[in-house]
Parts: sequence; C-alpha cells; structure tokens
Amino acid sequence: MQLKNVYEAIDALAPFRLSAEYCETYNFHDNSGILVDCGEEVRGILCSLDLSRRAVEEAKKTGANVIFTHHPAIFYPVSAFKAEDPVLMCARAGISVISAHLNLDCASGGIDEELMLGLGGSACDHMMHDLTDGGYGRIYSVEEEPLEAFAGRIKARFSTDRVIVYGSRPVGRVASFCGAGLDDSSVAFAVKLGADTVVSADAKHHLIAALVDRGVNVVLMTHYACENYGFVRFAENLKSKIKGVPVRVFTDERLL
Repeated sequence: MQLKNVYEAIDALAPFRLSAEYCETYNFHDNSGILVDCGEEVRGILCSLDLSRRAVEEAKKTGANVIFTHHPAIFYPVSAFKAEDPVLMCARAGISVISAHLNLDCASGGIDEELMLGLGGSACDHMMHDLTDGGYGRIYSVEEEPLEAFAGRIKARFSTDRVIVYGSRPVGRVASFCGAGLDDSSVAFAVKLGADTVVSADAKHHLIAALVDRGVNVVLMTHYACENYGFVRFAENLKSKIKGVPVRVFTDERLL
C-alpha cells in the first residue's frame, strides 16, 4: 500500500475538497492533506488527534510508518525545526503524516456530527455553516433532562471529568460546535435559533457572559475530549476501509 492509497481512503470518507470549500466560503485557513511524505510502502497507520511526541513514540513502538491526525501537523508556514519537533521526529524516523482538519470537522460522519450524536441529538435542525456535503455548527433537539444530568452523561459518554457548566435550566435544545467553535457568530446563531444550551470548548469569558446573560446554559468540554470522541469513531470506520496493514488509534488520556 502506498501513502496515496491512505489519502484516498480518508478522502472517500471525509473529502479534502470540503476543507477548500470551507476556507473559500467562510474565510478560514487550513492545511489538510499529506504533510510529510517519506516515500515508503505503508507498514502501519497510527491515528492520533494531534501530532505529539507521544504519538510519534507510539508509532515507533507499534511499527506504524504513517500517522493520521486531525489537527494539522503544520498549520502555517514555518521557518525552522528543532530536534524535538514532532514533524522532524517523523521525517527522521521515516514516518509520513496525513492531516484531515476542516474536512473531517464538516463531513457527514465527521467530528462535528459525531459530537451532536454523542450529546444525544439524532438530526440537525439548523446548520451554521452549510457545505455541499455536511457542514459545521449544529442546533438540534435532545430528550429533555436537568442540566446536571446532561453534564453527567457527557462525562460518561466522552470519558472525561473536565466539564464546566454554567446555568440551571433544563436541556432540550442544544447548539454544539466541535473544538474551538464558540465565537461571536456562533453565539448569535445559537441565541437566534432558540438554543437553551451551548456545548463547545476553548470559550472566551465575554462569550460565556453573553450567553449566561441571556439565560442560555453553557457546557464546556476540553478541546481534546470534544473532538477525540468523533475522531476515534472516524478512525474505526477508516480501519474497515483499509486492508492489509494494521490501523491503530492512540488516545492521550492526559488531555481528555
């Protein structure tokens, strides 16, 4: 198997064209695709949300010479690498790297959709950023329950104890945004369409305050837990599409 075959398997599930479409339509930046190509036959694939030193060491230990990440290994152009940089560690070890970022956020069966499903939603009522296939930012109904019970279910489902909750009203209509998706536009989207609860990560104080002032619950997860849930499910799907080489998933439990 060649590296291009791994790329094609990812592309079939989360088309890389969605990243370009998202950036062009909504004025974002991304760097998804093959980011390190060592030109070797693929012997094994390690799926990791981040290209971290621990992920590189895990790849070495398990014999994987491809690491597939969600967060781009290189996001903006860089002018220098140091020995401990994971990208250089990969290159020196003959480990190629593929990253699928915005396309994996937005694809059907991708991370943003899986966040909705994990939170108890089954169908999206409104999408904040529509694309030709999928999109980002969702509002949907869940079975009504007290906020405390909703937060407890998140901890169990997403395998995390790091959940911060603001508010007190029952949860029945949720707006969720995977990763660092809570900004002024997503707050306006959630408020306009009547969400009683917003779930995301990495929120700034003024956004939390704006939602609380409007009587909207805010539930904050870690960025890692918010996205690794869907990433692991995507990786398992990818595993079923790739034959002949082992595909493993690495989760950094320290970040959940």
